[in-house]
Amino acid sequence: MTAIKHALQRDIFTPNDERLLSIVNVCKAGKKKKNCFLCATVTTERPVQVKVVKVKKSDKGDFYKRQMAWELRDLAEVDAKDANKENPEFDLHFEKVYRWVASSTAEKNSFISCIWKLNQRYLRKKVEFVNVSPQLLEELPKAEESVPSGESQSVAGGDEDALDDYQELNTREEQDIENMMQVCEYAISNAEAFAEKLSRELQVLDGANIQSIMASEKQVNILMQLLDEALAEVDTIEGKLLGYEEMLQSVKEQMDQISQSNHLIQISNTNNSKLLDEIQFLVNYLDLSKGHIRALQEGDLSSPKGIEACTNAAEALLQCMNVALRPGHDKLSAVKQQQQLFTELRDVFARRLTNHLNNVFVHFKMTIPQFYRSSCLSLPGHDQSSTLAQHVAELTLPKHSPLHRDLLRYAKLMEWLKSTQREKYEGLSRTYVDYMTRLYEREIKDFFEIAKIKMAGTTKEGKGKFATLPRKESALKQETESLHGSSGKLTGSTSSLNKLSVNSSNSRRSQSSSLLDMGNMSASDLDVADRTKFDKIFEQVLSELEPLCLAEQDFVSKFFKLQQHAALPLRPSHTHTPFPVRPFTDVVRQMMNKIFHSIETELNSLIALGDKIDSFNSLYMLVKMSHHVWTAETVDPASFLSTTLGNVLVTVKRNFDKCISGQIRQMEEVKISKKSKVGILPFVTGFEEFAELAETIFRNAERRGDLDKAYAKLIQAVFQNVEKVASESQKTPRDVVMMENFHHIFSTLSRMKISCLEAERKEAKHKYLDHLQSYVINSLGQPLEKLNHFFEGVEARVAQGVREEEVSYQLAFSKQELRKVIREYPGKEVKKGLDNLYKKVDKHLCEEESLLQVVWHSMQDEFIRQYKHFEGLINRCYPGSGITMDFTIQDMLEYFSSIAQSH
Repeated sequence: MTAIKHALQRDIFTPNDERLLSIVNVCKAGKKKKNCFLCATVTTERPVQVKVVKVKKSDKGDFYKRQMAWELRDLAEVDAKDANKENPEFDLHFEKVYRWVASSTAEKNSFISCIWKLNQRYLRKKVEFVNVSPQLLEELPKAEESVPSGESQSVAGGDEDALDDYQELNTREEQDIENMMQVCEYAISNAEAFAEKLSRELQVLDGANIQSIMASEKQVNILMQLLDEALAEVDTIEGKLLGYEEMLQSVKEQMDQISQSNHLIQISNTNNSKLLDEIQFLVNYLDLSKGHIRALQEGDLSSPKGIEACTNAAEALLQCMNVALRPGHDKLSAVKQQQQLFTELRDVFARRLTNHLNNVFVHFKMTIPQFYRSSCLSLPGHDQSSTLAQHVAELTLPKHSPLHRDLLRYAKLMEWLKSTQREKYEGLSRTYVDYMTRLYEREIKDFFEIAKIKMAGTTKEGKGKFATLPRKESALKQETESLHGSSGKLTGSTSSLNKLSVNSSNSRRSQSSSLLDMGNMSASDLDVADRTKFDKIFEQVLSELEPLCLAEQDFVSKFFKLQQHAALPLRPSHTHTPFPVRPFTDVVRQMMNKIFHSIETELNSLIALGDKIDSFNSLYMLVKMSHHVWTAETVDPASFLSTTLGNVLVTVKRNFDKCISGQIRQMEEVKISKKSKVGILPFVTGFEEFAELAETIFRNAERRGDLDKAYAKLIQAVFQNVEKVASESQKTPRDVVMMENFHHIFSTLSRMKISCLEAERKEAKHKYLDHLQSYVINSLGQPLEKLNHFFEGVEARVAQGVREEEVSYQLAFSKQELRKVIREYPGKEVKKGLDNLYKKVDKHLCEEESLLQVVWHSMQDEFIRQYKHFEGLINRCYPGSGITMDFTIQDMLEYFSSIAQSH
């Protein structure tokens, strides 16, 4: 066995970097004895892999070859068959069970013990050992032979432990050993002499170490002596320092006397310095230059340089008046006189500034153009024209940036006025708000009138003038003339405009849209164009209002200095009661509400008109208004624009909900003709059109949730009313109405992939298939009606307890009765009945949904199923009777195919 292990190690395992630990000569149990070897091996490289390898001799018998290998971790169980008696048989359980017979019990025990040791050493998942003696698992196998030289390893793994404790020499140690062995030529040939030499050299080194230690003791004694000398020097220095300290003590006493004398001088200097500081403080902070006084009294408030000089002078005056006087300053007569001068200058300049700004407002009001003629829209020095044709064509609002730009030059002076003369400041605020209110009211009203005319479709733009439809040519001509006249007013009112828009809609469809007429509506290019035009007009209106409101709010905040939160205004220090100030957001919002009080009313009027023209316009308005509300809240959640648009959005949402409720109400009121077949219901196709329109409008919209809720209400109403119409239908079977309409709903929802209606899509498919099956079963009872009744009776008898083979003894279900019924249905009659059935189904179904072939194919499948069922009953209940149907399944397939092709 040793020679075999040596050969296996050399020829098979060494080339694969493996070590052979144990070997057993075995053959398979129950077969012809073809000997082979099972080998337990480990790899020489880490991580260590443990394998069981099957090796056998080649067919020629001159060398060994590796036949199969298993990983030890795949071994689940080792069964030694008998733990008390000697038995060479054992089983190894890998992915399947391998049964072996060893050449001897000792070899088997040695191999199993080796497997156990390897399992304990290398595997986390422990192998189960069955019918193995406990002593065998505790001791190393005694009969294990050694591996050939160079590969000697214990099966029990002892040398493996030694291999783990081995420490490899580093490069320097290897070099030292090589140098030492080169010096001693006989190091290899005579190891004992080399060891004696090394021992002698070690003794010499030990002696040298002892001498070095003794030499270092002398050096330590010298160091201690030096330390003692250093301590003596320290004592000498301490003595000298004590002498110096005594000398300095006498000097300290003399310096104290000098310091006391200087203290009195310092007190006098301090008093003089404080007096000088007080004088300089009063001169520096209560003195106003002659240039500032001249600017406050007679400075030019109309030129940029004059405004800058007055601004600097007003700020200097405010600083002088707001100086925090120190205790006692207010009792000085000079201070009182200076404060009186400041008060007079403040009142004079505040009066001049107020009068000038009032004149600016009046002058601006006189130069503002009427909205309907070419003129200047700015203060003197600006030239901005705005014609009626331009605003009508582009639907734009006049911009007031020139006014804002010129007035902002006075912003710092307004802040000064707010801090010093609150009454005059508030009076100017009211004057500006009153003026701008009248201006914006006229401009916004005219702007919305034009938007309504465009929205109603009663005018179209051409070369900057109005061109009208024939029926209202004279009325609009009068309005056009008034637009280009000097009055600056549009003739007519909102109510007359609404009346005009309604009367001019004869060429269009009805004003109220519904799911019932959406089929015609969507096909109209005019409706699509009108909705697109309405969407653009509504978006243009919101896009014009948004920058207008934001620009005015920004100007009001900057000009009247309302950017910050509430704070007490700066008041002169000699006043007592501060002015009450409201939070800036309330002040700005109140001013904006007054200036733009007509916006919300006009927007609601425009929305009402849009909803009256076409109720589906509420979808466009909801999306557009939601987007602009979101944009306004992003810029400033507390702004006037955000609040106003939010209020209008509530109205738009209410109109949207009313539109959805109207569609549901019209579904409930639908009436179907009793003389014609139902087909696809109008509101089913209408829902499809609505969904297509809504998906286009609400793509990437912020209010997608509102549409999903509307979908849920509409689809529920569609489902309920389809069932209602199907139940009331007299011409068309209920199953056909349900099948066709739910098939259409399922197809629509599958095509559009509306995520919130996924459950309804599945429900529609379920209802479609259920009613398809119901219709097929009910219709197929007619071609073989008597045969169906006969076999229903047979099944009823069996259900009552009659055995199947005894049914033929029942008089009503005897063989003769069965033959009589079958003779009534020859192949020609069956085909004739199927042909009549096809014609009837064709009359029931509508052409739009194209379900005829689907239904016919389902009927074919159901007919074949019934045929097979009848055959099974005949075979079970009438065995050996030889009774068969007059036609076969192949005949039925030909019937169905020929009927479908003939039609």
